[in-house]
Amino acid sequence: MRHRPIVPLAALAVTGTLLLSGCGTATAEAESEATAGTTDRTVEAHEVMRLTEPHPETGMTLLEGPTFGPDGRLVVVDVTAPEGEPKVMGVQLADGTVEALHTEGGAYTSAQFSPYDGRLYLSDYAAGEIVSLAPDGGDARTFFSEPVDGARMQPDDVAFDEEGNLYVSDSLGLSEGENRGRVVRISRDGTESAVLADNLAATNGISFDAAYDGLWFSELTANRISYLGIGPEGEVTSRHTAIRVDGGVAQTDSIAVDADGNLYVGLHGRPAMAVYSPNGDRIATVEVPPGTEGLESATNVAITPGGTTAYMTVSGPAGGYLYSFDAFAEGTRQSNGG
Repeated sequence: MRHRPIVPLAALAVTGTLLLSGCGTATAEAESEATAGTTDRTVEAHEVMRLTEPHPETGMTLLEGPTFGPDGRLVVVDVTAPEGEPKVMGVQLADGTVEALHTEGGAYTSAQFSPYDGRLYLSDYAAGEIVSLAPDGGDARTFFSEPVDGARMQPDDVAFDEEGNLYVSDSLGLSEGENRGRVVRISRDGTESAVLADNLAATNGISFDAAYDGLWFSELTANRISYLGIGPEGEVTSRHTAIRVDGGVAQTDSIAVDADGNLYVGLHGRPAMAVYSPNGDRIATVEVPPGTEGLESATNVAITPGGTTAYMTVSGPAGGYLYSFDAFAEGTRQSNGG
């Protein structure tokens, strides 16, 4: 959602060349193998279906989520849907049918199923709350709505650790243009909260890495992705800026991670996603087909669990769409983009 340092490899390449100099043709072969798969290339996504049209009440539509439910449905939220319209939708990808799962509440900017209780958790950016639903969309409950360190959250995306504790990208300060964003941890029962990182530039995407050793999080107005090492009790063990995104007019949005640890980063302001290796190599840019009109942002993605088909949420004046492409590795829990 809008409210919502590429690590340079040149030095590594030079080092590799120096180490291999004098090896004749072996040098070129070794360099070719070392750089295979690290070149940024374009991957064309294909339209699956249109889910929404711009709402007269809000003047726009903005799809987010998406996440696969236990029944195989793809759950998607519409951030700008007015009260009474589908704010949370379940999509049967096999036949393209769409069911309204929830029509009440504020501006839901993400959706995730908890590994602890199996419920669907939504971040309500407008209300500053985390809400949970039964998998079928019923039994709505306010899970967390308290101030954290004296400030009420503006929660954007959510990630779960293996025990079901929540890690929230808090975009606090975005509307004022101030770097007051945070990464917040909430215990799985909602009774405890802690700020893990602060003074951030509109925190947006958040996802664990493939091994659950740390969190990737993006900052919308700084176009960068940082890494937080996370210990066994949820404590921060390290922190550094990991990737600087060359987005041009676009800004870093949500993050999903595949089984090989690759990062899929949504771009707000451009209907595309940037794909990075865990070492910071930009390995691909996923684009809608050339000439496609009326689409402005690709906010998020979910990769089929155990498969490689990725479903990207794309929105603009033309409406809210699902596009698909082949991911670089299989989908896991972290492959649901917040």
